Amino acid sequence: MPVQTKLMARRKKRPLPLLENVEIMDAGAEGKAVARVDEKVLFVPFAAPGDIVDVQVYKKKRHFLEGRITALKKVSGYRVEPKCAHFGLCGGCKWQHIDYAYQRRFKQKQVKDSLDRIAKVPYPGIQEIIGAEDIYFYRNKLEFTFSDRRWLTTLDPVAAEGEMLETRGLGFHLPGKFDKILDIDQCYLQKEPSNDIRLAVKAFAIEKNFSFYNAREQHGFLRNMIIRTSTTTDLMVVMIFGEENEEAIEMLMNHLAEKFPQITSLMYVVNTKKNDSIYDLEVRLFKGKDHNMELMRAARPDRKPLYFKVGPKSFYQTNPQQAQKLYQTAHDFAGFNGDELVYDLYTGTGTIALFIAPSVKRVIGIESVEDAVEDARKNALENDIDNVEFHAGDMAALLTEDFIAGHGVPDVLLTDPPRAGMHPKVIKQILQAAPGKIVYVSCNPATQARDIALLDEKYRIEKVQPVDMFPQTHHVENVVLLVRK
Repeated sequence: MPVQTKLMARRKKRPLPLLENVEIMDAGAEGKAVARVDEKVLFVPFAAPGDIVDVQVYKKKRHFLEGRITALKKVSGYRVEPKCAHFGLCGGCKWQHIDYAYQRRFKQKQVKDSLDRIAKVPYPGIQEIIGAEDIYFYRNKLEFTFSDRRWLTTLDPVAAEGEMLETRGLGFHLPGKFDKILDIDQCYLQKEPSNDIRLAVKAFAIEKNFSFYNAREQHGFLRNMIIRTSTTTDLMVVMIFGEENEEAIEMLMNHLAEKFPQITSLMYVVNTKKNDSIYDLEVRLFKGKDHNMELMRAARPDRKPLYFKVGPKSFYQTNPQQAQKLYQTAHDFAGFNGDELVYDLYTGTGTIALFIAPSVKRVIGIESVEDAVEDARKNALENDIDNVEFHAGDMAALLTEDFIAGHGVPDVLLTDPPRAGMHPKVIKQILQAAPGKIVYVSCNPATQARDIALLDEKYRIEKVQPVDMFPQTHHVENVVLLVRK
């Protein structure tokens, strides 16, 4: 198309509307609030149900609109003052402006809506959501990104805009932007010394004139930083460098070790690839241990607590206090009598399998990631648990009639799949095996409800228990007990 024709086509485009006095009705998908305008759904980030706002539409589709607040005309009774100065631009805590009691209410409603609209099967009343005692500083892992350009918020959650400064920054990616980093001063997600470490590294790097990474041109010395705290006193820092510069690496790592003697595991990675993943790279130990130790109380008070080694690449629930409640719920829903054979699908590093193992005869864990299975086996040895076995492989390919014939039909099946839910082949095999009970743990009530609809052929819902793992966000975990009809 000629340039002149393109310009004419742009001029003919009608400007997107500014909507006035819009009443926000509900909390919706991906943390956005919901309104209705001219029979269309309008999604508005950083709004609260009960707000009356003016909204500038920035996306118009056939069945829905998206817009941002330009004026707050009436403040919802659900609103509170956000604690974080970066609220409105950072994508990490999108519900920080909503009172926590109402956050829990909206999350419970999300579970109910999924069961009603997607599963469409009978279920008993949903038990009251298990809330978090700590609604800030609850994460045990954060990853920060260095950038040779930093983006600053206007500190106005209504505007939700930012400006780029020609200086170096260390913080989080702006939502949907791989090359824009929000420079973070104070983050309320991870306990100290997380903020102190991040700010000290940034200050030292600027003082020494180390180069910060440029994601578009893919060069720079400082690339990422991972901080892992723990339920014990362990503290891990992993620096990720974009260049192999021994002198600069030694200088920065020594500075960290001297300034923060409480770091028990100090490591680094050199990543010269085009992506940020370190799972295929060597992690080099600079000082201390190569892992954190996590502590979890046993499911039964007469059993000793569990310890889990968490390495730089290991997966472990990022909210350990709520993970304890989640696993306890799954354990209690199953109602073990001690004689059961249990299958734990999508077992990860075996945390749930090892948590329930003392209460049953045997547990068989299945996981697609080989490294995770290796961690699970090590954790079993660490805790002197010998009634578990772990298998690595694609779930749909591994869980077959032959596998079940060789290992036994489970009495109880526990499944904790990723957000996408279970593969239809897995559901079909579960229906064929027909265990007496299924405990379905999910981080996505919508895909969980979809799978429950397929399992309805042989199973009825006995119990439903939401658990809030991530305060200040829209995410909710849900546990459902299914009993064979």
